[in-house]
Amino acid sequence: MFGIHDLFLFVLSSFVFIAAPGIDAVFVLSRSILNGRASGFAASAGIASGAFVHTILATVGLSIILAKSVVLFTAIKIVGGLYLIYIGMKALLKKSDGITLKDTANETLKKHYIQGVITNIANPKNILFYLSFLPQFASTSGSTVSLSFLILGSIFAVIALVWYILVTYFSTIATKTLKDNKRFNHILNKVSGTVFIALGCKLMVSHK
Repeated sequence: MFGIHDLFLFVLSSFVFIAAPGIDAVFVLSRSILNGRASGFAASAGIASGAFVHTILATVGLSIILAKSVVLFTAIKIVGGLYLIYIGMKALLKKSDGITLKDTANETLKKHYIQGVITNIANPKNILFYLSFLPQFASTSGSTVSLSFLILGSIFAVIALVWYILVTYFSTIATKTLKDNKRFNHILNKVSGTVFIALGCKLMVSHK
């Protein structure tokens, strides 16, 4: 249907890819544990929105242009790496006041949503993933190519949203007993900050 084949395998493969530890997972976990469930949900929605943006890019063919352009691909890689380093530095320098698991201000939720979008979009590896992954489950000839890419990418984004919402829910349950432990919060800030900086540096020096 719509040029899509092996849909079950696509869903299973998508779940495995999304569940694997990576930049998106680290970001959602850090927002959930350090800022509470609402921030985790906002970050999850941001990651899913970023995935949908990649779907649109792949559908209209812009992903191919970005992947083939050394200058554009390198620019995205550098911007993405610097942004991760920026998030990491903020975490390292953040004052530890205990973990907040209450509802977060709308401004903060909006900020974490936008950060989620940028974190996902600014990772050029996602561009290559969509270009190599989606065509395996869609006919690349005929009039349904764009529609099949759009459907598959949308399914992938929904799976990402559901998975990270579950990650947020269970991670915040696990940290409720530690919400007032400033030492625990301090360690989490340092660890998450260091991880983001390391991921940012790795992204900038990585090759296609």
